[in-house]
Amino acid sequence: MLPDSDDILDRCVIYREFSMPVRKFYQYDRGDDSVYGFRVGRFNLGINTTFILYRIGNTLIDTGPTNQWKDIRLQLKDTDIQQLLITHHHEDHAGNTQRIAEMKGIVPLAPALGQAKIASGFKTPVMQKLIWGSPVPAKTDTMPEEFTLTDGSPVIAVHTPGHAKDLTCLFLPKQKYLFSGDMYISRSLKYMRADENLEQLMDGLRKLLKLDFEIVFCPHNGIVEDGKAALQDKLNNLEAMCQKAAAYSAEGLTEEQVIEKLVGPEDMLSKLSRYNISKGNLVRQAIEIGRK
Repeated sequence: MLPDSDDILDRCVIYREFSMPVRKFYQYDRGDDSVYGFRVGRFNLGINTTFILYRIGNTLIDTGPTNQWKDIRLQLKDTDIQQLLITHHHEDHAGNTQRIAEMKGIVPLAPALGQAKIASGFKTPVMQKLIWGSPVPAKTDTMPEEFTLTDGSPVIAVHTPGHAKDLTCLFLPKQKYLFSGDMYISRSLKYMRADENLEQLMDGLRKLLKLDFEIVFCPHNGIVEDGKAALQDKLNNLEAMCQKAAAYSAEGLTEEQVIEKLVGPEDMLSKLSRYNISKGNLVRQAIEIGRK
């Protein structure tokens, strides 16, 4: 029997205010269009437990988790930030929105579908709260579909639900950059959250692949210089998984057997999250998509 959520947090009380120094710095050199980033995270248990804040010029993309604010603040306090763009409401992306807005005297832009949650703050599942902390409520303006960076460079906001209803990637056509929110992360998936929609995610990848970009700036994986190929690989892998999942199911394999054949048995992450994050969430949807 698993302990309840409060018990898990109580046992991990030592981590509640624990902030790690910046784990890595990033720089993509291209003159005035150079992009800088730094990675933070309470734990270093893989790319899904750390987060990269990116900056191009004086525009910051996303805000990092609240439990790393001490070090995020140190990195940003002497940096000229005039524009803050939020890709979606999740606590690792939008958790420090209000803090940065107040520190820099700016009004952030966020997708319309995420503004209510960003404004109210929201309860996070125990595992996410442990890894990222709880978001601080923030005021934002609605992100237009098309706008510019402070230097005049055009930005196209591309709505790509699936991971989150409000997830919006930022395409910079002049630079051929894509700030991908959580649309990439890796070339293959093993888990999905209970509230994620695999079919929408795959449609979002197809939508992005129609754009003329080269470099992907992923806040978890890092700078992906073969960005378009990486997203194509991810879509190909998901399409292949759906076909295999449906075929195994048609052969009479149980759901558990299909999961084990495709991604291995459920593990501790699934159990600790009470299956909010699980392999089954991914494979069940893959079976349904493959049957269509």
